[in-house]
Amino acid sequence: MQLIAKQYYTPEEYLELEATADYKSEYIDGQITAMAGASINHNRITGNFSAALNFAFKQQDKYEVFNSDMRLWIPQRLIYTYPDVIIIADEPEFFNNRTDTITNPQVIIEVLSKSTKSYDREDKFAAYRTIPTFQEYLLIDQNRIHGEQFSKTGKKRWNLREYDEEDENISLETVSFEISLQDLYNKVKFPDIKSAVENSTS
Repeated sequence: MQLIAKQYYTPEEYLELEATADYKSEYIDGQITAMAGASINHNRITGNFSAALNFAFKQQDKYEVFNSDMRLWIPQRLIYTYPDVIIIADEPEFFNNRTDTITNPQVIIEVLSKSTKSYDREDKFAAYRTIPTFQEYLLIDQNRIHGEQFSKTGKKRWNLREYDEEDENISLETVSFEISLQDLYNKVKFPDIKSAVENSTS
């Protein structure tokens, strides 16, 4: 992520700028940060997850899936952001009747990159936890088979489960849905660690 400018913007000013921008940006308490483009592995993983979710929910009216084009407003932290995948229960709740901005995610999935993984695990997760409807958080590594699943078990209580075997299935705790890591990582090509090391020493 790259900071646009070191000045304060109001949420309204951000939305005006975002409406005509050529790229997406996050708004974090007065600061606007440009979002980097996603890698091919990132796109494959989010595509696989979204496709599986949409197929599973095809005959269900209760849940709806949104990708990273849907903006999320977090009022307690004054943050506008674009999660990779969002699951919403029942009807979307739009902020100020804006159909491009929702406020009621139940499940959020983020695909980790080297530049954002610390933010996604720490400050961003802390911000998400201020949302009353938010119940479950998945972090998926794009450079190796690994997933972290945080499920809310009570007030300020979250349970962590990790996945790192290709034959494992990720089962959501708050939604009736399951996906194998094999399907989640379909067509994903991991970096050749040996070649990377050889190139760095040559």
